Amino acid sequence: MAAYVQDTIMLLGDSLTQGGWEAHGFAQKLSYVYARKLDVINRGLGGYQTDWAIPVFEQIFAKKQEQQHVPKVRLLTIWYGANDASPAPSPQHVPRDRYKSNLAHLIHMVTSPTSPWYSPDTRIILITPPPVNTHQWDGRVFEVTRSYAEAVKEVGLKENIPVADVWTEIWQAAGQDEKSCENFLYDGLHLNAAGYEIIFNSLIKIISEKYPELHYDRLQNVFSPWSEVDVANPRPSLVKRPALVNLAQL
Repeated sequence: MAAYVQDTIMLLGDSLTQGGWEAHGFAQKLSYVYARKLDVINRGLGGYQTDWAIPVFEQIFAKKQEQQHVPKVRLLTIWYGANDASPAPSPQHVPRDRYKSNLAHLIHMVTSPTSPWYSPDTRIILITPPPVNTHQWDGRVFEVTRSYAEAVKEVGLKENIPVADVWTEIWQAAGQDEKSCENFLYDGLHLNAAGYEIIFNSLIKIISEKYPELHYDRLQNVFSPWSEVDVANPRPSLVKRPALVNLAQL
């Protein structure tokens, strides 16, 4: 078993998150820029929606009494909606109001002091579903997906959680033309490298503005750069240290 060395960024979501490990995916990009500082944990489960996300999250996020023994989740991204917006009677369909309630529930699991999973050290970013290109993908409705993206922003506003509005960003990058979304969605629903580039940039922008202490440029390597190792007496300079510089100064 790996020892507790680095804290983490946890990515919670569906296939759009799971696919973040693909070449040029947003999870891969995050892992690269946060190397030696924060580990990226991808908990994207293809096909899942928010009804199913809650019991999964109950198992993958440490409870309060466990948190002192495991890496802290410094940043949590929550990205659902692409499947929730499936038309009924699809088993993936979650009504819009319940979708909003589920997102709020996931947030409260982390932010509420009375929650067994309360984690005051965790920062959260919500991500909207991207547009769906119905010229490529059958089984989704363009305006319904837009409505679910708006629902994410409504939850973010109410809960004071920043939102990566990738629906709008991709829509604008596509010239507000549904068919042109094919430049960012390889099959009409799932993102290609250009689409994931937008996701990554949107997340980094939010981190810079809302959680600057977590920006990779503000963190130090957990293990010192080789050039700082005391060659004559290396062991003291090889002790792990907090990535968050403000914690290291306490």
